[in-house]
Amino acid sequence: MTVLQLLLPGRAEVGNLTTDPEPTVQALADLYAYPEPVSSRGWVRANMVSTLDGSASGPDGVSGSLGGAVDRATFKVLRGLSDVVLVGAGTVRAEGYGAPQTDAAFADRRRARGQRPAPALAVVTRSGRMPGGNGLFEGSSPTFVITTAQADLARLRDLAGRDQVIVAGDDDVDLDDAVRVLAGRGFRRILLEGGPSLLGQALAQGQVDELCLTWAPLMVAGDGPRIAIGPPALVRARPAHLIAAEDVLLGRWLVQHIPNN
Repeated sequence: MTVLQLLLPGRAEVGNLTTDPEPTVQALADLYAYPEPVSSRGWVRANMVSTLDGSASGPDGVSGSLGGAVDRATFKVLRGLSDVVLVGAGTVRAEGYGAPQTDAAFADRRRARGQRPAPALAVVTRSGRMPGGNGLFEGSSPTFVITTAQADLARLRDLAGRDQVIVAGDDDVDLDDAVRVLAGRGFRRILLEGGPSLLGQALAQGQVDELCLTWAPLMVAGDGPRIAIGPPALVRARPAHLIAAEDVLLGRWLVQHIPNN
């Protein structure tokens, strides 16, 4: 049986995904609720998975192979609470992303907060190269393309729609600008799903408020990436909660914003 035990801030049973999946998912949603009201500047929550030896991907080169039932349930909860899923184009290609779908388990919560039935998707691409297939632009909520002034904007607007292309930066994507635009359009609960390069960039630009990290009970060696790679950043965080489920640990960390040196 998959019993979830809260270890921090106090010991308690969250629920049982085997015998009581629906109440357990709702209990997880309570634990992972965004701060309310959400700031007008938005709240960026990163969700990543790591092996015990620090790899953000399995031997097959993708993060999806690291997740089990517990990680999938948490992934479902985090998406169910968000307004928009922010992800790099490389991760979209590697993980086979499609448009987020409506999940009935979160319908009441979303209606109560005035959210769309499903989160939007925002794909970050400096070059403007977008993955094809998987119905990226066929969801019930919009799919945004966040890119630079150097990309082929006419082609992207034909593909995604004029209002769905967000130009944030000239040569490199300015995530501060991208987050500001998304939040200004009402997409304030932002879920950053990677990959490591996008998370590293977001950390360096001070655009992460929270990290949700799953530790998979695996060691894979090899040369897989860490959960964040890129320019140096100094980011301190404090634990909001820690959950144990079978051999998996789920941590939620709140970032304490300090200047980088």
